[in-house]
Amino acid sequence: MKQDDLARGIEAILFALGEPVPSDKLGQALEAETSQVRVACAALAQDYEARQAGIRLIRLEDSWQLVSAPQWGDAVRRLLERKKPDKLSPAALETLAIVAYFQPVTRVYLDQVRGVDCSHSLSLLLDRELVAPCGTLDAPGRPILYETTPDFLRAFGLTSLEDLPPLPEQGQKEEGGTGP
Repeated sequence: MKQDDLARGIEAILFALGEPVPSDKLGQALEAETSQVRVACAALAQDYEARQAGIRLIRLEDSWQLVSAPQWGDAVRRLLERKKPDKLSPAALETLAIVAYFQPVTRVYLDQVRGVDCSHSLSLLLDRELVAPCGTLDAPGRPILYETTPDFLRAFGLTSLEDLPPLPEQGQKEEGGTGP
């Protein structure tokens, strides 16, 4: 398949689905190698940027999604007239951070790390689709495992989990702390 045809096919699929699509799935649908898809997506993303198009092609881990260009965000928001979602509570943010850094995790693990019941925070994160079930642990009771979603990456402006800042080393003082 010619590069231009591949790019047009990718564009059509991403537009129709409106959600992140993994490179390998795009390759299967378009009968192309995953490496060809990645190259075509990168070129397409650069083209949108260079033309200052109203859309952008962003990479989320090894998935791709069409989104509105940042400069048109206000206009899109006004049109949609969506109520701005409430901010996450400190407890929910802490729970989300634990999932992001240590995934996949169980609710019991979250409870142990935070030292409190995380059911409410986890439920909120699931409702906002920032975390999702990703299987079960091979242990008695088969507890559900949770991981972050592409919505988490988008909400925090990350390309992948590798973009998360490093955790402070154990025993290291946080900013503003005093030395030994």
